[in-house]
Amino acid sequence: MDRIRKQLSRARFYIILDTQVQGYPALFKILKESVRAGEVIVQLRDKFGRSRDSLRFIQKALRFLDQNIPFIVNDRVDWALATGAPGVHLGQDDLPLPVARKILGRKVLIGVSCQTLAQARQAEAGGADYIGFGSVFKTFTKPDRPPMDLGLLTRVIKASNIPVYAIGGITLQNLSRLTDLGVNRVAVTRAVCLSGRVERTTKFFLERLNSVRIRVQ
Repeated sequence: MDRIRKQLSRARFYIILDTQVQGYPALFKILKESVRAGEVIVQLRDKFGRSRDSLRFIQKALRFLDQNIPFIVNDRVDWALATGAPGVHLGQDDLPLPVARKILGRKVLIGVSCQTLAQARQAEAGGADYIGFGSVFKTFTKPDRPPMDLGLLTRVIKASNIPVYAIGGITLQNLSRLTDLGVNRVAVTRAVCLSGRVERTTKFFLERLNSVRIRVQ
């Protein structure tokens, strides 16, 4: 297992920097403050911005992180390829996993968003490095998607041999609904990006996730 996959195997908290939530200057500040708190994964999600701005941000982030934190690019295999980012995250409607793997090779992490057990099994069988599973709660990012049965989340985690990050509407206030089930990996956007106290909020999440006694894996 290479360095980046070792980092993935240890990281329990995944932070999504979404340009629909904050602009690039604020997101870079959030990036710097969050990684001071401990081992995390960071993703850039920019659905509507200019490629030039996104590429500049990715390059700046990679220089700052210096391979110490996995940095994931949402959707855009071309951006990951152009910048040498260590990972890309794909939705169900994005470039198919086998095609992305053929383009990026084995050294690049590839995560896949899943909403069903069948999708999760297919992603793992296809060589995904991790899964983002949700929406577990109601979320502004996917407002039309209803929250899922948390029993499905635990079944997916039990069935998976790769990391599974619960995602969707997760906050410090509802985190215990997941940790009480033994869920110890989550991904968030607004809970960190709008917190106003990024480092402290990240530490709170990490403390709670790291204290979970594993029951579902």
